[in-house]
Amino acid sequence: MIIFHNAKIYAPERLTATALAIDFGQVIAQGSDDDILNGFSDSVARINLEGKTLWPGLTDSHFHIQHLAEAATMIDCETETVDECLNRVRQAARNKPKSTWVRGHGWNQNSWDGGFGNAKILDSVSEGHPVFLTAKSLHAAWANSRALELAGIDRHTQDPPDGAIQRDDQGDPTGILFENSATQMVQKIIPQPDISELSSAFSDLFPKLWSVGLIGGHDFDGIDCWKALQNIYQRGNLNFRIRKHIPFDHLDAFIQAGLRTNSGDERLNIGCVKLFADGALGPQTAAMFTPYEGTTDQGILLLTEKAILEIGTHAVSNGIGLSIHAIGDRAIHTVLNAFEKLRVYEQEHNLPHLQHRIEHVQTIASEDIPRLVELDIIASVQPVHAPSDMETADQFLGDRAKNTYMFRSFLQAGANLIFGSDAPVESHNPFYGIHAAVTRRRLNGDPGKEGWHPEQRLTLPEALKGFTSAPYETIGQDFKCGKIKTGYHADFLILTSDPFMLDTHQLGSIRPEATFIDGTCLYQSASSVLDLQIR
Repeated sequence: MIIFHNAKIYAPERLTATALAIDFGQVIAQGSDDDILNGFSDSVARINLEGKTLWPGLTDSHFHIQHLAEAATMIDCETETVDECLNRVRQAARNKPKSTWVRGHGWNQNSWDGGFGNAKILDSVSEGHPVFLTAKSLHAAWANSRALELAGIDRHTQDPPDGAIQRDDQGDPTGILFENSATQMVQKIIPQPDISELSSAFSDLFPKLWSVGLIGGHDFDGIDCWKALQNIYQRGNLNFRIRKHIPFDHLDAFIQAGLRTNSGDERLNIGCVKLFADGALGPQTAAMFTPYEGTTDQGILLLTEKAILEIGTHAVSNGIGLSIHAIGDRAIHTVLNAFEKLRVYEQEHNLPHLQHRIEHVQTIASEDIPRLVELDIIASVQPVHAPSDMETADQFLGDRAKNTYMFRSFLQAGANLIFGSDAPVESHNPFYGIHAAVTRRRLNGDPGKEGWHPEQRLTLPEALKGFTSAPYETIGQDFKCGKIKTGYHADFLILTSDPFMLDTHQLGSIRPEATFIDGTCLYQSASSVLDLQIR
């Protein structure tokens, strides 16, 4: 048992608490210093937090843990110019063994003069290596000629279903591939780490997640990710709370194994099957009702209402919910239409009312917002996307940009909101997301003090809820996580400053002094002088 006292504890149900007692990984009491210190034996260990703040641990409701772990080993392609990106590829290629793959992530053609690169300019810096660079959105990739050759992609290769190979005026592939079915044509031939290597990469990643206050996340990567997480869990080393969503290609395998939504425990449990209804805003593949500004292009609708309903009835009949990526207003409308019919199917067949989700919900028709509430659909959003994408949204959507990232409107309608980062599309640091939700600004202050579409700003308590209790309250299972509360898991952060006393623009600069999961200190900053018994 251990007592923390002389603290400012953020527990909305007991805001006056300054002390808490922890035993067997749970909060067993909270209250004033006098109540807690006098309520237990003098032999109980006590830590004086000297007025520091205790916050609940933070959870990312949409990230890609395998992509995030792999991105740490890749070239950072998020550069201001294409030339800078090419220079980084050149340096990496020179230091690689002959014929090995050069990997990178993070490029965004909307930030570069001239837009997309091509295979030929990538060839000029690749030193004979195959090169494959994924876009910041993860909905496009850039390959050089050697990579295209190894993948068997040439002028005679047809576009895959629900994807596209960009071509030049002569019909030859340029090296740019759109959407998962196209990018996978190259990705599937790149040597992948085995489960042991992947498990090791995850174990190396966890301390980086703890260091920014994360104690859990909802993952959307593939079957190898699931196997690696199971491997770590079975060894008793999964010191992170993971909700693992099901890759659609493996839905039947999960069903046959008897796994259902919410199978598992507080450390590793099953979420929903992940589907894609459209692409992304950056490459203009999100499915829109109206063409993107200055074009006749309305994006790509990857799933029809009929297809969603067909998959959905199969999934819910076997106890598995749906989590559907939908960014454009046409895609979101299509998904909601399908969910409406699926809710009727659940009732008619006396099936559980599962917690279905829409991932991103970026551009939505105003009349569709109330349907999120009527159909009880979770809006899984990424606040950091708003300031990150504001210029792209203004450029390609014009006046419709006011209908993007409508977090305040969602809350006013009564929708269930959960927050994430989509890392590695954006940084995994949840304080960046809190900052974006409250200020609608970038970390550098752009676009000014009021922020981008300030009418959609949230309060700090609202933003904090999206990263703490909401990811657990909305999943339909009482895992007793996400709050500093008696009977709940002792997952919390020690912060040097009280975020409620800071200027809102300082929220993005907060870093935890320590991070606890189940009462165990898993991270402590180098500057901390507290004796926290880190293990």
